[in-house]
This record gives sequence, structure tokens and C-alpha cells, in this order.
Amino acid sequence: MEKNVTIYSTPSCHFCHMAKDFFKENNVVFTEHDVAADMDKRMEMIQKSGQMGVPVIAIGDDLVVGFDRTRVAELLGIE
Repeated sequence: MEKNVTIYSTPSCHFCHMAKDFFKENNVVFTEHDVAADMDKRMEMIQKSGQMGVPVIAIGDDLVVGFDRTRVAELLGIE
């Protein structure tokens, strides 16, 4: 079953770009929110994660703060 993947990111965030590249390489469909430009999504991210730092990645009901490649792959079922 496909999990719903959302990434809260900013254009200048190196780890956000790494995460999005990882998703693209593995054909993972994801929704991106630019929290530098979208205040509502920034507040949503902070409420969900308690963090101001990006990326915050939501995979189904799980939340990953930062780009932890191993954890993200595990949650997505990618070997």
C-alpha cells in the first residue's frame, strides 16, 4: 500500500534537496510544502513536530525530523 508522503522544506535546505532526490530516485510520490513561503504550512509543521528545523517528513502516521535516509527507507519499505 502506498503511504502518503509529505515533506515540509525550504528552498535553501541541503537536506531537503537530498530527501526530495531520494524520493525521486525511488519513485516515491510526495507532497512538498515550502515553509519559507507558506506561513500556514509552517505553523502546521511546528504543531506536528514541535520543530522549526527542516526537513520534516511525514510518512503515513510517522514523522521524521531531518533526513534520516535509513529510517525513511524503512518506513517506505525500500531496501
